[in-house]
Amino acid sequence: MQDYQKRLVLSLLAYAIQKNIPLGDLCSASGLVLSELKNENSSAPTSQQINALWLNATRLSQDPLFGLHFGESMQVAALGVVGELIRYSRTIGEALTHATAFAHLITDWLTMEVVSGDQAFTIQFKLSTSRRAESPIVFRQMMNFFMAFTLHEVDGLVLGKIQPIKVAMPVNGEDLAEYERVLRCQSIQNSDKYEIEFDTRFWEEPILTADYELQAVLLRKISTLEETHRQTTSLSERITNYLLANAYLGVPTLDAIASNLNVSSRSLQRKLQEEGVTYQQLADSMRKSLALHYLQAGRHPVKEVSYILGYNELSAFNRAFRRWTGTTPVSYQKGRYLNTKTETA
Repeated sequence: MQDYQKRLVLSLLAYAIQKNIPLGDLCSASGLVLSELKNENSSAPTSQQINALWLNATRLSQDPLFGLHFGESMQVAALGVVGELIRYSRTIGEALTHATAFAHLITDWLTMEVVSGDQAFTIQFKLSTSRRAESPIVFRQMMNFFMAFTLHEVDGLVLGKIQPIKVAMPVNGEDLAEYERVLRCQSIQNSDKYEIEFDTRFWEEPILTADYELQAVLLRKISTLEETHRQTTSLSERITNYLLANAYLGVPTLDAIASNLNVSSRSLQRKLQEEGVTYQQLADSMRKSLALHYLQAGRHPVKEVSYILGYNELSAFNRAFRRWTGTTPVSYQKGRYLNTKTETA
């Protein structure tokens, strides 16, 4: 199976070289061994190594928008079979449909969805809240990368420049001009969401390298990769991904999760036990990630966060949060606010 996360790491290292970053220093600081990365049979880098790589690349490049510029420059061929599938698609719309369908093979930071309307279609990025809370700086760089790459992945494959009508994403005023340049859009809305909206005329824009026969071969190959990916993904991972993707619905019961996965509650409990975890632990971990995210964002009062996470009593949320972090939600939120004020002063 092609390891797409390793491919992305190698592409990042190749870009770092172009930015005159000493490769040895970058790998060493990130806990990576270049010879192992080049070995097709070696395991993929860990989440900790990937996080460290993004942080160190940003630091050593002295470019606070490293991810944005990396996404602007990366070639679609770097994505292996998925990239080839995009290259041989018939139209922009078809290419985007494939890209969104197989995004999970490339990263566990997000999934993608295309929403079509009469006048426009929008690419929506559905984010992993746990990843966001785990490392906000890396998350920002990674999302900048995906926003830029999504726009630029068809550069050279069509007769013209694809330009969005509107972009929504978190953006600092001082960096706005550079975001506008890279994303080819003068209408960038500062938002917690990550979305790119295009005129519907781009949907049927033909791709110059379209090849139906090659596309059919690649789709068969990717279906095999999909099956391998599904079989190698643990049950606890699948449940966690489901909980995060549907977090706005609250935390479902064990029976509801079992029904969604077409297994009995008893079978689900047994399989999780074999993986050394319980459903309650998974739900608790998801609540913690969401709590940290909402409190860091500072847009919801503590009582509202408690309700969103499914706690009937604020005192129960306080106890759980103290168990997770050693402090209360109010103290945590105040501390985040003060730290933010200090950083921006």
